[in-house]
Amino acid sequence: MDYYNKLVLAPMVRVGTLPLRLLAADYGADITYGEEIIDHKFVKCERRVNEHIGSTDFIEKGTENVVFRTCNEERNRVVFQIGTSDAVRALTAAQMVCKDVAAIDINMGCPKSFSISGGMGAALLTKPELIHDILTTLKRNLDTPVTCKIRLLKSSQDTVELARRIEKTGVSALAVHGR
Repeated sequence: MDYYNKLVLAPMVRVGTLPLRLLAADYGADITYGEEIIDHKFVKCERRVNEHIGSTDFIEKGTENVVFRTCNEERNRVVFQIGTSDAVRALTAAQMVCKDVAAIDINMGCPKSFSISGGMGAALLTKPELIHDILTTLKRNLDTPVTCKIRLLKSSQDTVELARRIEKTGVSALAVHGR
């Protein structure tokens, strides 16, 4: 996946759903991100093709709740964002959806309490070994591009050092949230 000179719809909580992603594409977005999906929840989903509306839905088992919805029209531009704190669970979630999306992204930037308390999002920024484990596990086992998002650390030097460590995992792209 090439990010050079591309217009990207950034990941946004509760609004990065299929209708917004398709609308953004209609207005010129080359790459769109889905909202963060927590791996614990996603691995309990089943994939269903919804022929009525032309979508591929990942439904929470035992309910009819759509956890993630995509379609062929966005297949080559949508990035599936995972909230995780575990390499094996992240891989399981990624393998479930990788044929339906353009890339897999690991969210390492969310500062919200639900992410931090679960060891996900920005909590990963203090665990470079776990970051390495998650990203290399995905890279070794997927043909789909793998990316990640971090946020600025306390110093520019710390941010650059972490970015270099992440780069060594072979990810296709690294986004840095500027706050």
